Amino acid sequence: MALETRTNPYLKVNNDTGFGTNPNDYGGRFVNKDGSFNIRKEGLTSLDRFSVFHTMLNLPNWKFITLIVVFYMVINFIFACIYFLIGPEQLQGVIGQTPWQYFKECYFFSTETFTTVGYGRVNPIGDGANFVAAIESMAGFLSFAIATGLIFGRFSRPRAYLLFSDVALISPYQDKTALMFRFVSYKDNHTLTNVEIRVNLGMVVHENGKSSYKFFDLELERSRVESLPMNWTVVHPIDEKSPLTGFNFEDMKMADIELYVLVRGFDDVFSNIVLQRTSYTYSEIVFNRKFVPMYRESSDGKTTIVELHKLNAFVEVP
Repeated sequence: MALETRTNPYLKVNNDTGFGTNPNDYGGRFVNKDGSFNIRKEGLTSLDRFSVFHTMLNLPNWKFITLIVVFYMVINFIFACIYFLIGPEQLQGVIGQTPWQYFKECYFFSTETFTTVGYGRVNPIGDGANFVAAIESMAGFLSFAIATGLIFGRFSRPRAYLLFSDVALISPYQDKTALMFRFVSYKDNHTLTNVEIRVNLGMVVHENGKSSYKFFDLELERSRVESLPMNWTVVHPIDEKSPLTGFNFEDMKMADIELYVLVRGFDDVFSNIVLQRTSYTYSEIVFNRKFVPMYRESSDGKTTIVELHKLNAFVEVP
């Protein structure tokens, strides 16, 4: 289906998305499911483009912990090799006669020096070993200061803690159909307030024999809630004001449709505004389905239970 924007005066074209208009210059989706932009930058050296601080703050937890442990082991291995090459006469209190036993002593002496523990059984007596130990001690407390700052930054960084449904649905809505997806705040005792959502639709539009990307603000049944203690099903009615009017799955595929979702809210714990992004491509939009409720009353009737495992649960519409 070729959408001619001039034939529909209700459509609101959004020119402030930050994305361009030429469909031949893009590869894949604009925004990844985790909210990161699907962009790779070139033209400068890796050193100019790389930010250690931002990379370390955004690494997954298991990668961050692995990197810290590997750095600790490698840096001590390097210093152990230096002590080993300097010679056994530079260290006092070494136990062991074989080269392997001596290297182990050097390695664990390095860990004690790097962490400034200094048990005292092995200590440097030569000028070379003392100089290396002094450098290592300085490297140790600087490294731990940096690691502490990174850990605090990761721990204290404001986050929205939202989970989005894997797919968006085309479902019955009143006397028409609507595009729906839902999300939920999944942390205990964590509720956002003044929550706002904005959904943009990107699609290829054919005008005057030319194809270009255009972005539209989708009108929502509700774009703001006072608080988010439970889940929120976002609804875009497909009516005469919708750019999706008359579209089936093949039309969406031809138009290379992608939904860009941005949620903002105020976090009382961090006393700061947090946000989270995600997106849905045409392949993640399912027709003739509807979500099942994901909350229920507790057995004693005194509270409401949000069933997070049902976030992606839906049924076929008869």
